[in-house]
Amino acid sequence: MNKNVLISGASIAGPALAFWLGRFGFEPTVLELAPALRQGGQAVDFRGETHLTVLERMGLLPALRDIQTGGSPMRFVDERGRTLLRLPAEFAGGEIEVPRADLAGVLYEHSLPRAEYVFGDSVTGLTETPSGVRVDFRRGASRDFDLVIGADGLHSNVRRLAFGPEEDYVSHLGYYAATWRLPNELGLEKGSVGYNVPGRLASAGADHRDPARAGAFFAFASPELSYDRHDLDRQKQLIDNAFSGLGWEVPHLLASLHQAPDLYFDSISRADVDTWSTGRVCLVGDAACGATIGGMGSGTAVVAAYVLACELARARGDHRTAFTRYESRLRKYAKGCQAGGERTGKFLAPGTAAGLRLRNTLLSRPLLLNGMLKLGERVSSTVTLPDHPADLSPTGRWP
Repeated sequence: MNKNVLISGASIAGPALAFWLGRFGFEPTVLELAPALRQGGQAVDFRGETHLTVLERMGLLPALRDIQTGGSPMRFVDERGRTLLRLPAEFAGGEIEVPRADLAGVLYEHSLPRAEYVFGDSVTGLTETPSGVRVDFRRGASRDFDLVIGADGLHSNVRRLAFGPEEDYVSHLGYYAATWRLPNELGLEKGSVGYNVPGRLASAGADHRDPARAGAFFAFASPELSYDRHDLDRQKQLIDNAFSGLGWEVPHLLASLHQAPDLYFDSISRADVDTWSTGRVCLVGDAACGATIGGMGSGTAVVAAYVLACELARARGDHRTAFTRYESRLRKYAKGCQAGGERTGKFLAPGTAAGLRLRNTLLSRPLLLNGMLKLGERVSSTVTLPDHPADLSPTGRWP
């Protein structure tokens, strides 16, 4: 029944899919390029009935509530630190907000009893055979799997190998974003405080657990840049070039950047794949339909993992039927969530002074703000979930 499944990527979608496949009697192996679970990154949120229903069915709500941040209020200031706009915690934090690394850890721990994890390796070749997929690895020996799932994000290696080059599927949306950790020498409070000039945002906020630590988040408008995604020094220089000469606390934050051992830096982009599967290979999460920031990517990844696993169980491993049902059920929903990413850069760093004033004025109106929050909840809950997994396990009962 195509039980032996390789999942590339151990961030959010990968471990979530491994959790469900293991529950349904499959044998998932999760492959991750990094030597261990990735640390750092921004907090991620879940909102609306669909997100919470899937987390409840996974039994994760108590664990996530134990580690939730409580939401991240946002404040925008002028060069002297005077407040121009305040946004409540639920605007960015949804109903449950957790640090990305903590979420990945919870998913890993809950999937581990029924999944194999391989760290520090990556796929270099995929050869489909009549009965499966021969997978070549950078470090390990080649192995045969029944199915291969690309859960390896916007820059998916599996998508590149099975579908074609990244430039055929990923579109730059005009902005770049960066995050890094630093000592909280500025006395920052919970949430974030940000300073804008047209096309640029510099912000920072205290760690929700350790007030002696803080996190910086920068975003800036730019045409697509050419750089090595593994060259941290070059990425730091690009950020420095974009923000050099700005006031407020920007010089201090830039100084901390050059001392930071970790850095997330990437374009704000969108992935569009016409068909999410080819033969025995299928994509899930950002690899299929992602947006870097603001596209409800983590919530969509958890939902997509659940739907894909349910359809594989329902089809008793018949991948053609399962992949078709999975995409048919989820594509419209995922595209609707993804659309939010197209507005993220323009919200964070409007390109003109007039645009900044308009954003601050409009979002200061409670009626409009509440309408935006309700719209986000509706968009995240527009898919009909498959039947309860107890009805879909290979044995016909809950394992």
